[in-house]
Amino acid sequence: MAELVPFTVPVAGDKTLLVWELSSGPTAEALQHSLFTVFSQFGLLYSVRVFPKAAVAGPGFYGIIKFYSARDAHRAQKACDQKQLFQTSPVKVRLGTRHKAVQHNTLALNSSRCQELANYYFGFNGWSKRIIKLQDLSNLEERENEDIVTPLQKQSLKFFCAVEVVLPSHECRSPGVGMAEEPLDKLEEGSLSFLMKRKVTQKLAIQKAMTDAFQKLLIVVLGKTFLIVLEVLQFQ
Repeated sequence: MAELVPFTVPVAGDKTLLVWELSSGPTAEALQHSLFTVFSQFGLLYSVRVFPKAAVAGPGFYGIIKFYSARDAHRAQKACDQKQLFQTSPVKVRLGTRHKAVQHNTLALNSSRCQELANYYFGFNGWSKRIIKLQDLSNLEERENEDIVTPLQKQSLKFFCAVEVVLPSHECRSPGVGMAEEPLDKLEEGSLSFLMKRKVTQKLAIQKAMTDAFQKLLIVVLGKTFLIVLEVLQFQ
């Protein structure tokens, strides 16, 4: 049976594991590291979080682990439930409550998360990005030539970017666009500060364009061999 893995924040219950009966000895940070080490063996993780149990439940912690893939979450639950893992006592591992994610509430992954997911399924050399256009829309020079100059604190840097995410093995190209605007009201004196602000705005526009490009892609996982194919979503 095929599974679709979109470039969105995983919210479905069948992608979430609840881990109970964690020892009260280690710190939350140590438990988080241990959980990540164990469960990342089953697939790419979106997040690992550890919380103290309620006071009425006594000392100890519980963990919430989110996978990108429901299939990976199921395999991890079956393999780790009632096992000692990294402590002397067994832990309980349960799937989260099933619920349907509301489509319009789906959150896109940020650029770095999109790249992490692409690297996991396609490989570091299995995809690339191409910047088609990076345009400065700030028009600061035009404003400086106006009779009434816009105060610096009301000006801003604005960049538009168009990119293309390319997956050569799948003969797929996905376009994306992004816009970024940063105010200049807190700009320090000197050209270096302006250039740094300009570079940050350019980078943000590129990141938004890449996120947009990845949103048009779906990873389709087939069978036990995890054969990866790609489907491009067409938006009118």
